Amino acid sequence: MSDEGNGLPKPVTIRDVAAAAGVSVGTASKALNGRGKLREETRGRVMAAAERLGFRPNSLARQLLAGRTFTVGLVTSDSFGRFSIPVMLGAEDALGAGQISVFMCDGRDDPIRERHYIERLLARRVEGIIVTGRRTEPRPGVGALPVPVVYAMTRSADAADLSVIPDDHGGSVLAVRHLLALGRTRIGHITGPRRFEAARLRAEGWAAALAEAGAEPAGEPLFGEWSEEWGRQAAGILLRAVPGVDAVFCGSDQIARGVAETLRERGRRIPGDVALVGFDNWEPMALGCRPPLTTVDPNLGEIGRVAATHLLDVIGGAPHRGGVRTVPCGLVLRESTRA
Repeated sequence: MSDEGNGLPKPVTIRDVAAAAGVSVGTASKALNGRGKLREETRGRVMAAAERLGFRPNSLARQLLAGRTFTVGLVTSDSFGRFSIPVMLGAEDALGAGQISVFMCDGRDDPIRERHYIERLLARRVEGIIVTGRRTEPRPGVGALPVPVVYAMTRSADAADLSVIPDDHGGSVLAVRHLLALGRTRIGHITGPRRFEAARLRAEGWAAALAEAGAEPAGEPLFGEWSEEWGRQAAGILLRAVPGVDAVFCGSDQIARGVAETLRERGRRIPGDVALVGFDNWEPMALGCRPPLTTVDPNLGEIGRVAATHLLDVIGGAPHRGGVRTVPCGLVLRESTRA
């Protein structure tokens, strides 16, 4: 594009370099891109002309000539972004080191829409795709594609695919061990719908940690909804069934916030009378709870980073590894368990 009339210098083109070096445009291109068989004198003459003229090659054109676009796609079914955005940020941290950009598409739990976006991403020549969501239940894979695919915060039903998910069972064990270390002995559990694998695994981790310590559970796990309203209702049920309950581990921060409201209404001090732990480390909920909530962090950013690192390795020529990889959870301590 000419910049005549606007006071800016005209960009130097490869044609200018070729003319200054006395060679064809094709020869100049080969010299600048390190391709082809050229005499060293010719290559040196082209490089000297380019430096003298201040030629800056078009990086996108060079990438396309090398068969690379330095982009990957991220397809999510999590329209709200509660899980997909932290996963994407973790993926970008890993991809940024390789100067790779991310195109994010929202499939909205619609297989037809998801397929449309995958086709659009392939048309843009992305080098790989990350599929993410808000549930860890097995889902149909996207099938064989000409680029590598990794699943993050969702699990492909195809064992040949790599799926990276949080260790829900291990995170629950962390939470219960923390409550036991505080001297709590009557620990109840309130969680989401039994049909969700995450709810079942978190309940299993609660029971396993209690059994490991030789402690009796405070009643049966209470399965319900991922909501504050269910937390309020279930807390009332638990207090009636187990009057001496001194701690509650909840399957989500939303549930825990509802539990906290009922405990306050019943005159129970948190954590003095009842210690409280949530799951997700969803800051609007955890910090909005009164008192602020100790919670299990599923390390969504790390899930994105692990998925993206594997994708980069495969793009770079490493063998693809299928199966399920779990990322350890952490525990974020706040006032709901602090004396």
